[in-house]
Amino acid sequence: MRDFQRDHSALALNTATLGHNVAGGGAGWSPERTVDACAARGIGGIVFWRREIEGRAAAVGAYARAAGIRVVGLCRAPFLVGPLASQQPEEVADDFRRAIDQTAELGADVLTIVTGGVQVGTKGVTRSLETVARYVAAAASYAAGANVRLALEPLHPVYGGDRSCLVTTRDALDICDLINADNVGVAIDIYHVWWDTDLARQLVRAGERVFGFHLCDWLPHTTDVLLDRGMMGDGVADIRAIRASVEGAGYDGPCEVEIFSANNWWKRDPAEVLDIMVERFRTVC
Repeated sequence: MRDFQRDHSALALNTATLGHNVAGGGAGWSPERTVDACAARGIGGIVFWRREIEGRAAAVGAYARAAGIRVVGLCRAPFLVGPLASQQPEEVADDFRRAIDQTAELGADVLTIVTGGVQVGTKGVTRSLETVARYVAAAASYAAGANVRLALEPLHPVYGGDRSCLVTTRDALDICDLINADNVGVAIDIYHVWWDTDLARQLVRAGERVFGFHLCDWLPHTTDVLLDRGMMGDGVADIRAIRASVEGAGYDGPCEVEIFSANNWWKRDPAEVLDIMVERFRTVC
């Protein structure tokens, strides 16, 4: 395993940690101010959300690179299925391509895919996953032409109904196997997979198809399954064991801190959040 106590350049900020994924969340820092704060702390990478770079992707990406910050990825593709997705397939496909275009304009490598929940009018996840596979397969060649990799992110089963019919790394890799494209892989988020006793085996199977690794923690008494994630070390996830499995699969890329925390971390001074994030990365990850 890499030694983060001596070198934290692999640390990346997902700007959701500062509340930038939702309108009015956090302190409202601009992308440029966030980049400058990361550069001052030796944070090596950053992941933006579409809403904060809308219409400015190329400029924001150039600013980050000039500051010495790698633009790791973009969150996220539109929901493809489920009650939160458009029920018009052409609209979904068009927005998917727009997200790929934004990723390329930003100069990022990876577009994260959160699939959306169980398709309206269906039961269980099978038919929804089949639809997801069709959308991703159709987008894969377009993304390859833009030098963008697509990372399927399985979410915790608690989100199965509305946000993600994809709830296991196994199912995500099954879709990857079906599509069989070099630029289709998975993102492993500790918040969503910490409970999965099959994870280590699936990561061996994944190999080089792990395109992203997200850090946070699951609080033992969470008050909101969406907006009460824990800072690394505050919860029950075995972060180092999961990282060992991820790196054992061959992943040596950025480790992205992504913490949705409406009533705790988003209410703090972003400078404090970043300082604690660096300290926890070095000591508990």
